[in-house]
Parts: sequence; C-alpha cells; structure tokens
Amino acid sequence: MARGPGAGLGRHASVRPGPARGAAHAGALLARWLRHAGDARARAARVPPPEALVLLHRGCAADTHAPLSRASTIGPVTSPRIAVLGAGIVGTAIAYELRKRGADVALVDRDEPGNGCSFGNSGAISVSSVAPLAMPGVLASVPSMLLDPESPLRLPLRYLPRAAPWLLQFVASARPHRVEQAAKQLAALHAGAVDMHEAMARELGVPGLFLRRGHLHLYIDDASLAKDAGAWRLREAHGVRAERLDRAGIEALEPDAPARYQVAMFLADHATIVEPFRYVQAMARAFAANGGRVVQADVQRLESRAGGWTLRGAAGEPFTHAIVAAGAWSNQLVAPLGIHLALESQRGYHVQYTDVRDVVSRTVVLTDRKVFVTPMEGGLRVGGTVEIAGLRAPPDPTRAAVLDRIAREAFPALEGRATTTWMGHRPCMPNSVPVVGTVSNHPGLWIATGHGHLGLTDSLPTARRIADALLGEGVAGRGA
Repeated sequence: MARGPGAGLGRHASVRPGPARGAAHAGALLARWLRHAGDARARAARVPPPEALVLLHRGCAADTHAPLSRASTIGPVTSPRIAVLGAGIVGTAIAYELRKRGADVALVDRDEPGNGCSFGNSGAISVSSVAPLAMPGVLASVPSMLLDPESPLRLPLRYLPRAAPWLLQFVASARPHRVEQAAKQLAALHAGAVDMHEAMARELGVPGLFLRRGHLHLYIDDASLAKDAGAWRLREAHGVRAERLDRAGIEALEPDAPARYQVAMFLADHATIVEPFRYVQAMARAFAANGGRVVQADVQRLESRAGGWTLRGAAGEPFTHAIVAAGAWSNQLVAPLGIHLALESQRGYHVQYTDVRDVVSRTVVLTDRKVFVTPMEGGLRVGGTVEIAGLRAPPDPTRAAVLDRIAREAFPALEGRATTTWMGHRPCMPNSVPVVGTVSNHPGLWIATGHGHLGLTDSLPTARRIADALLGEGVAGRGA
C-alpha cells in the first residue's frame, strides 16, 4: 500500500568506507555470491512460473494506440465488485478506468490517494524508456554500487544479504537477449501513453498539469554520448525519434543549460506532469464523484472465500476481484497466498527548490549524473538515482545532499534557495518489466506492480489492459 507522503530528510555528514578494506570485503562477497548462485536461484524460484501469471503487456501492442475514452457520463453500477489495493497512480488509474466502464469499485489504501511514490516523482512521461535498468556490463558496476555512497545506483553493504537473490536476477537480466526482450515488452506497454495522459488531464479538468515540451538529455561530449549508444539504439529500434543537438541547439531550447554539456538528444514528443500528486488527487476525486468508493483502511491480508476475496482490515462484503497495485508493498499481500514476486524497492530521492521554476522550461536530464531536473508547480524538482536498501531503512541524507550539490553546481541560480527533500519507494523487478495480469491459480486475483520509475508513464496503459481483460473487452476482442 502507498506509505505516507514520502520521508523528509535532514542534513548529516556521510562516512565513506575505507576503499581498501571495503573493496576486499566486497570482492569476497561477490565471490561468495557466485559460488552460491545455485542456492540464490533456488530461493528466487519461488517467483511464479510464467504460466501462472497472464501478463497482459506481452504481445498486446496493437491496442495501445486507441484513443482514451472521453465520455463525460458514467454507466450504471454493474457486477463484478472489485477492490483495488493501493492508491498510487497505478492503482488510482485502474480504479478510475474500471468505474468509468460501469464496475462497482473500491479503491483501498491506508493513506490518501497519491501519498506514496506518486507524491514525489519527477513527473516524466517517458515512452522512450525502453532500456531496462540492467544493461550489458552492469556487473562491472556492482563494486561501486556497494562502496560509493554517491553512486547513481547504490546498494548499501548492510542490505546485501537480503538483496542477493534479487541482485543475481538483476545481473542475469543484463544478458543481451533478455535486454532485447524487456525492451520489447516495455515499448508495448508505453505505446500511446503521452496521448493518453494529455486526454486524461483534460478529462479531469486539469489540462495545465500536462506539459508537452519534450525531454532534453544532456551529455558532456560525443564520448559520453557514445557510452549510451546501446540505450539509444534500443530506443531507435522501437520507433523512438530523437534529434541530436550541438551546444547552439541546446541553448536554443534551454539558455541556462550548464556550459559543460556540449551535446544533447532531444525527444520532442515527450511530456511531463508538473504536479503528479495533484494529478492523482484529481483522478481520485473524479472516481469518487462518479460513484467509486475511496476506502481508507490498512489491509493486513487477502483471503479467498466463497468465490470472492475478503480484505482483512477493511470491513465490507467479499469482492469478486482483488487487484493488488500496492507498489513496493505488494509482496506483503500476495506472499501469504504462495506468490513471491522478485520485487525490490527502488528508492528514489528528490530535492525541490521552492518558488523556482524558470531555470529550465522542460524535463532536462543530466545524463552523467542520472538526474532529472523538472519545472513543477511548486518549484524546481531535482530527482533521480536508485538506492536498493529495502522498505525499512530510514532515508539516507547523503542521497539528497548529493542531488542538492549536483543541482547547485549545474545551476548557480539555485544557491541560497530554500529546499524540501523527499524519498519514496518505487517497485522494481530485476528486468524492469512490471507484472500486470491475473494469477491463473487464484481466480479473481490480479497484480499490477513493478513499474519502477515508470509508474506514471505506464499507469494509464496498465489500467486499460486490466479493464479490458477483467471486463471481457480484451485486446483480441478489439481487433488486435
């Protein structure tokens, strides 16, 4: 379930482990992982085999370009009764779409809608993000993940034993054929997302939240761009159109772009939601206004009873269907049923400079830092990096401090500006491909999680797939 409006961070000094001692320890741990890979894979085998999950995003690309319905009226409530567990952007979008098609839907979370990961993300609608987090060569980055507290991809040593099974699958996902497979699945799920969000913002009466000015990826020079050649080839192979810019082209779009960046790739058809929390809230309000039920309850367990699903911790009659869209907490609901997803929290951070928006006019990516710079309603948001440290560890103030330093070095106008900080949990699968579908041996149980940093992008396509399949309007029935 979504967990609070993110965590505020203080400013504390960081302690860097001694490089020699840390490197030796990391080397020993890595060797141990390899020796015991069989054991780790056996534990990871608890993940349901492919046939147990009907993944709706596979082979379903033909439907994704259909226009989002803009009907202003909602049909009468009809069966089945559906509970959507998790009121982040993915769960709220699913509930909204199902209710719009006439289903009886309850959106259940212990917090108000949008108060988890959706509260602090960077707002990017990034349909070009087909390259998974695990790319060829990722194994070489593991030592820096373990030892460097400023690494864009960070895994603290203390969390290594817990993360080892997931990390082994993550490294295995970086094999070229698996990267190609993941890219194909992600491209199919992303397709049409920009137009869907534009239509949704209008439908909700908040068109000003949708900013379609493209995304600008900045590189120091040609050599740094060449290091990302594999990811750009994947994008091109899946129909992504990008324009290469020199320094003059960069300045024509963003006059205040840091001078160190001389080359860029511009994705003109990309977009940004300039206040993701307000977007989710608007969707939840529209859902409730049209007969949906928003239930604030801390669901402790899902129980299958008499052909339906009961939510322990939430009063009411059994539901015909239960859709688990609880983000990084989804395993807590499905594991007691014997379903173990290879799911980890991809902890993301942001620093927001209040009352500052004019530094950039669109989403700008500092590629060497893996940082997104976004003009939001409430200020300039600087977010990014990935930390694999679980659900229980407190926020690491070093991560936010690094983002703050990067932002102030890149944009001197931010010096002296007031900031707020945040950390949230993004649900991440080892191959970056979310689990979206029904569990065949648990009638009426559905899963929609693992979207990583692409939950906003893929929320509406995910909602459409779930609604099509659950209400009998599957892709096959729509001419795909």
